[in-house]
Amino acid sequence: MTSEPIRFTDGAGYDRFMGVWSRLAGQNFLSWIGPQPNQRWLDVGCGNGAFTQLIAEQSEPLALVGIDPSEAQLAYARQHPQLQSVDFVTGDAMGLPFQDDAFDLAVMPLVIFFVPEPAQGVAEMARVVAPGGTVAAYAWDMEGGGFPYREVNETLGAVGRPTPMPPSPEASRLETLRALWLTAGMGDIETRVITVERTYTDFDDLWNTVLGGPSTGQALAAMNEEERIHFRELLQARLQPSGSGSINLTGRAHAIQGTVPSL
Repeated sequence: MTSEPIRFTDGAGYDRFMGVWSRLAGQNFLSWIGPQPNQRWLDVGCGNGAFTQLIAEQSEPLALVGIDPSEAQLAYARQHPQLQSVDFVTGDAMGLPFQDDAFDLAVMPLVIFFVPEPAQGVAEMARVVAPGGTVAAYAWDMEGGGFPYREVNETLGAVGRPTPMPPSPEASRLETLRALWLTAGMGDIETRVITVERTYTDFDDLWNTVLGGPSTGQALAAMNEEERIHFRELLQARLQPSGSGSINLTGRAHAIQGTVPSL
């Protein structure tokens, strides 16, 4: 483990690395929460707009706001042709710059383990959602091996280049999520486990995807050429022992939803 923070600065690289995964899990998540049309949405930690796009395409929002601390990620999201009507705001999940009861739904996709104080982030979502509205999130099961690139990170650790952990990995536990939602005063709490699979056409496809990751990319950029070649050989031996063919990776996320109590 290292204290160097994870930086999200490459919207296109992040989309290939994690945006595809976000949409795979997000599709399941969106169907599960079952939103109604013509609602006011807030996407907390929207990043490059991967999940925001699903909302815009499938949920007929009355209004849609995305908030994220990375201006580089938001710049990528603003360029997407299907997100031109979305209001993207630079800001912090622990201090949402919105009035009370401003939204009907607030979602936090693959973000809660990046929030230094998860309880504050959940309380903020509950504050800005009107009574009767929904607060929901999904997050990779970080401590239970559910992160899709777990084996990549383990191999980096084996060569002395561990990737930085998010500040709150414990927040992805189902029991922790439930406790956070209860503490925020929400009712009708439900949880769900979401498992998704992604196929890479060959090792080069996976390798080029990993190069664009915010944490793995930083680790690989810090290596010299000899170290990168050695790491690549180790990773390929682990994920593709036969040396050819497609590679399947699996991700497992924990999801939660709850209702803001009516007054």
